[in-house]
Amino acid sequence: MFALWTGERSAPDEPALRMPIPVGYGREKQLVPTALAYRIVDVADLPDDATASVRAWHALGSDPLADVVLPASAHAVLNAVGDAVVSAEYARQTFSATVEVEAGLADRLTADLRPYQVRGISWLDEVCADGGGILADEMGLGKTLQSIGHLALSASGPALVVGPTGLVTNWLREIARWAPDALHAVDYRGGDLPELGGNVPTVVVTGYPTLRRHTEALAAVEWSRVVFDEAQALKNSRTQVSKAARRLRADATIALTGTPVENSLDELWSLLNLVAPSEFGNRALFRRRYAAPIQAGSSEAKLRMHDAISGRVMRRTKSDVAASLGPKIHTDIECDLSSEQARLYDAILDQASDDGFGDGIGRRGAILAALTKLKQVCNHPMLAGAGRPGDVDGRSGKLDVATDIVVTNLENDSPTVVFTQYRETGELLAAHFGAVLDVRVPFLHGGLSRAERDRIVDDYQAGRGCGVLVASLKAAGTGLTLTRAADVIHFDRWWNPAVEAQATDRVHRIGQERVVTVTTLTTAGTVEEHIAAMHDRKSALDLDADAGALAVLTELSDEKLIEVLRRNREETA
Repeated sequence: MFALWTGERSAPDEPALRMPIPVGYGREKQLVPTALAYRIVDVADLPDDATASVRAWHALGSDPLADVVLPASAHAVLNAVGDAVVSAEYARQTFSATVEVEAGLADRLTADLRPYQVRGISWLDEVCADGGGILADEMGLGKTLQSIGHLALSASGPALVVGPTGLVTNWLREIARWAPDALHAVDYRGGDLPELGGNVPTVVVTGYPTLRRHTEALAAVEWSRVVFDEAQALKNSRTQVSKAARRLRADATIALTGTPVENSLDELWSLLNLVAPSEFGNRALFRRRYAAPIQAGSSEAKLRMHDAISGRVMRRTKSDVAASLGPKIHTDIECDLSSEQARLYDAILDQASDDGFGDGIGRRGAILAALTKLKQVCNHPMLAGAGRPGDVDGRSGKLDVATDIVVTNLENDSPTVVFTQYRETGELLAAHFGAVLDVRVPFLHGGLSRAERDRIVDDYQAGRGCGVLVASLKAAGTGLTLTRAADVIHFDRWWNPAVEAQATDRVHRIGQERVVTVTTLTTAGTVEEHIAAMHDRKSALDLDADAGALAVLTELSDEKLIEVLRRNREETA
């Protein structure tokens, strides 16, 4: 980011931001005020919104910065080693390219992009002109949206997106939402590939297991772009799925991950080798130059490595772009049912269709019981009595996604609170996260004594424990302060969005010093999707969680209720 990109300022006489520039010949840094954009271009009649004016001039084919000598504070950003700075020429080129990207996206993307996201798309265009790169933004900053923007603008032919199975539907819907006229998304689950021609580029979306099983079909296509979501799944270059990924042919390869390094620098090399094999083809050399000395404690080797990979990796954290984010980021993720969950969900609908819900005073209770069982299936089949107790892994799309988020958050030093409405789900989550992290994960719920709840909250706020807290909506939804957390996950959907908002406010409240990411997980094609739609329409905002919101469903006939729920399933089948 360069100073000339912003016309924002906190007060008329204050600089837009502060930036380090080098002093002397060492690595000492000094903070100096930047020049505001309108001062940089030195045009007296520019309005306060100087950035908009520069963009307008650029659109007319003129460059107001062409003959301007930029002050050092407008471009001089130190590299990782501290022995060079960004040149004024590169600052101008980057600004110009980013403005062009923003203009090009105007009729291709329906999203209102933040400045750092526009720069991310511009960077992807830049790096993909030479093979590809790793977009390693922290979770919640919009890696998916930036990738869709890049595909909408730059894909010259069919593209392939590969990710965790539980996120395939989320990708399909995000593409349809943000680039409905620029991209055509299709779901691939094996067999013959769909027709890849058409007026707009086709984006084939599939899961890592499908890539592993159907490598031959996918490797036979010359892809314009291949995007690997949650690319840490490819961290071991010797696994079958990593070998399958390397067999794909593409003009450019993009890896998306919030954690490019989970356990060792070999994992980083694996991703670098995936996107830029010509630069990072020798694992032994990478280990000798960087991994071994870094492991031995060499800070100089760490700086050298960051400098070496800087052309292929873009990493922004929430703190880097916090000024443009505001205090809270909302992220909605749609998760897919596992095959076991889908069978159970459909069986419950079939049984309800055969038995009916009765009438009179018992009808509401019967509908509530069926909906509760469906919601439990969405959380995990074990909660509906399926399978052996303790057999948890790989059976719930939503749990797999939540586990990835929690692990990533901890690796990024982002303590997390996971809210659920069910006691049984909370116990499962606490036990599962504890097993994955090899630590004790507490569960705050209404069945605990006041002293036990106070102890859990005090320990969490004091920084004791691993940084993950599972909490029930009712027990932790009001009255508590959980500002140690930087991330909130709503694992299941409550009828009333105000209840979820109250729980979020346990973290996002006075005393919170970081940007808070709020992630809501919804299982696609299920009753949870119906609840999410109610939230979007604001239809539940003024309704009691236990009465009015449910009345929307209980007032339907048996046939209509089954039709609503089954239609949602069939739309994603």
